[in-house]
Formats: sequence, structure tokens, C-alpha cells
Amino acid sequence: MEAERRIGVAVDFSPCSRAALKWAVDNVARKGDHLILVIVRPEQVYEHGEMQLWGVTGSPLIPLVEFSDVHIMNKYEVKPDPETVDIITTAASQKEITVLVKIYWGDAREKIIEAVDKIPLSFLVMGNRGLGKLKRAIMGSVSNYVVNNAHCPVTVVKSDA
Repeated sequence: MEAERRIGVAVDFSPCSRAALKWAVDNVARKGDHLILVIVRPEQVYEHGEMQLWGVTGSPLIPLVEFSDVHIMNKYEVKPDPETVDIITTAASQKEITVLVKIYWGDAREKIIEAVDKIPLSFLVMGNRGLGKLKRAIMGSVSNYVVNNAHCPVTVVKSDA
């Protein structure tokens, strides 16, 4: 029997991350897999006790039904776009995969690496914003950092967007 696969997809609801999600669903996900959307929000000061805890550890793993609920996502300050929700709900039913969401707050580079190690992920798919050489040199590339520091295979999907 094969070990349970946990496929992570870094999602920020941009066209690039939707392309990466679609690529992961079409090319990697198969029956019985866990597809885990890794979302990293900017670090903020939260007054609620739960949010302070989640700022350190990330949210608990959130099932797809809760991710589709607007009220629950408002609690996490995440606004999933309808196209992303459609991709994952279709994938969950057609491919018979379990979709979960993990939300982190802070630096995307560090938190994606944390997700790879703590969940742990078997495989990670992420989009590429397509920064030019100058912007990438100044701002740094999240995908480049993750590829060089993750302890699992990483696929970077380049989008035409």
C-alpha cells in the first residue's frame, strides 16, 4: 500500500497561483491524496486570542466545506475567489481527493518552508509572479527561495498572466 501523499499548493488567489493549482490538480493529484492549500497572509497585530495563537503556529487544517463558507473565511481574513473555489471543489469530487487549507501569517518564504516541514508535505507546487531580473534582485523571489530550501520536491509553474 502506498503512503499517504500530501500535495501542497501555495495560493495567494493571483492568476499565477490559480495556474499552479490547476496544474497540480491536472498533473499530480490522484485518488486518495490530500491537497493542502498553503496561504500566507501579511503579518499583523491581532487582538483576538485565537489569532495571536495562529500567528505563531498557523491556522488549524481547514476542511474544504469551511473554506467555502464566507463567514468562516472572514474570521481568518481570507477572501477566496470563486475560480479557486471552483477548481478545488471540482477536483475534490472528480478526483476523490481531500482538500484542506492551512493559513499562515508572516513572510511567505519562511512560512511556506515551515508548511513543508510541519505538515509535512510530500510535494509542493507554486506559481511564479514573473518578476524581471531587476525586481527579483531587489525584492527577492519567493519561488527561488523555496526551491533552494524546501525538503521536498518543488514545481514552479510559470503563468502567462
